[in-house]
Amino acid sequence: MDVTSILVLAGFLVACFVVATTAAVFRPDAWYRALRKPSWNPPDWLFPPAWTVLYIMIAVSGWLVWRERGFSGAALPFVAYVAQLLLNGLWSPIFFGVKRLDLAFYELTLLWASIVVCIILFAPISSTAALLLLPYLAWVSFAGMLNYTIWKLNPEAAPA
Repeated sequence: MDVTSILVLAGFLVACFVVATTAAVFRPDAWYRALRKPSWNPPDWLFPPAWTVLYIMIAVSGWLVWRERGFSGAALPFVAYVAQLLLNGLWSPIFFGVKRLDLAFYELTLLWASIVVCIILFAPISSTAALLLLPYLAWVSFAGMLNYTIWKLNPEAAPA
């Protein structure tokens, strides 16, 4: 691996962890702890390590596509990649920041769709890159079910 490749991989990692900062700023608080949650709600401590692994996989996935085609050779796949990162970064401020369980769920459905598009666009370029996004899609699918269930269990938390 040459220096450029290492620097680009570092750039993908930095981009993913910049997105992760929204979850570090907008965290579970007393409001969240007071919400009714399903019995299958994971403990809060599980989310940071799970997301750390997922962000590394997301970064490596993007880097693999870059290695095959570069940024200009995979412009559309990278539009989808950036879209899913931006949508990923928006969820925590919506859910924990403005406390909008409904909007967070709708935003999460857009994130889910953007991940699917990213997988579809990455697959012909690098099957490994596409496969690396499958755990992310699974986790966001689970998060969507959890978000929806918490929203429905807490109708009083919705805006008037």
